[in-house]
Amino acid sequence: MNAVEIEEAIYELAKQPFDSEEFPYLFLEAFGNKATTIKRLRSGNSNKSKVEGGVLQRNNIHIATCKNGKVIETLTALRDGLETKKAKAKYILATDGKDFQAEDLTTGETIVSAYTDFHDHFGFFLPLAGISTVKQIRESSFDIKATGRLNKLYIELLRANPEWATAERRHDMNHFLARLIFCFFAEDTNIFKGDNLFTGTVSKMSASDASIVHEVIAEIFRTMDTKKEDREKKKVRNWTNDFPYVNGELFSGSTECPKFTKIARSFLLHVGNLDWKRINPDIFGSMIQAVADEEERGSLGMHYTSVPNILKVLNPLFLDDLRVQLEEAGDNARKLLNLRKRMSRIRVFDPACGSGNFLVIAYKQMRQIENEINIRRGEEHFSTEIPLTNFRGIELRWISRVN
Repeated sequence: MNAVEIEEAIYELAKQPFDSEEFPYLFLEAFGNKATTIKRLRSGNSNKSKVEGGVLQRNNIHIATCKNGKVIETLTALRDGLETKKAKAKYILATDGKDFQAEDLTTGETIVSAYTDFHDHFGFFLPLAGISTVKQIRESSFDIKATGRLNKLYIELLRANPEWATAERRHDMNHFLARLIFCFFAEDTNIFKGDNLFTGTVSKMSASDASIVHEVIAEIFRTMDTKKEDREKKKVRNWTNDFPYVNGELFSGSTECPKFTKIARSFLLHVGNLDWKRINPDIFGSMIQAVADEEERGSLGMHYTSVPNILKVLNPLFLDDLRVQLEEAGDNARKLLNLRKRMSRIRVFDPACGSGNFLVIAYKQMRQIENEINIRRGEEHFSTEIPLTNFRGIELRWISRVN
């Protein structure tokens, strides 16, 4: 099982009514344990736990369910139990169906959450599935969750709209996906006014049979490509007026959307109800690539290049040098101006031309340096001199201005 499949299984488990006897086995199944392994644990042949309600898997985890309010003392019993040490368990986990606590016995790291939210911490347990690239994936565990949900929506839309799956329309489908991701992120990060503006509007204005979902979304997209002063003339619908005008070409051109089924509408609302504040916008390019590329889908969530790793390349390449020059310039207006001019001539090319993370992060880092220059020169509102055309290898639609 890959990380996305594990997250989906854990999420489904968290939605089910809590069964104290079945939970340990269902939890282990969610991490890819085979039926024969579970059968041996159930029979007691390989379960050496001496804790009431306990299931101990050698070299892996010691799990115990308990009575209400007994989670802390149960976790302590698991930690102190001689059988835990003998079995070389890496994790301990205790839950009463209300509270959920776990500990990595190697690092001492712990999890404390409501039972209904334990699926948010699936990345903590990925070694149980033999996934060793833990640090990188755990840093982006919520990104993986969002990508998995988005993947379900994407596949259902292609099933219902086979013409959108053709090579001729691949760009249209990816553009539609990019627009959706922007809306999900914008409604949770104060780019849109109020909470849940996009998802709530689609839910309210579209019928439950999903017959007009595509029309509702198309009208929202049209509104975001229309300046406030032009909306009356272009007969923009009143119910979309709270959406801002987005300058940056993300919503320009055709507003055609694929038609939705009831299932696709349900997936859309579910994706929109995730907390997109927890998702790193620097991986949006990877998110689209992973969902849209058939070859990538089999290993969703495994290919994100983390921001720290990208900076390991960018910093010594040219960013460290720029920061040194900024430091040396101090408040000297002439030196600051020269540095800003030099930055405007820097060209950045991503030879992979894949997710575009490299370019987006390079641009953002340079804009931060430029912003510091502008502050020191007393030109806080100075428009950027770093052209997007200097960054080759991706359509930089993410770098938009919202008015």
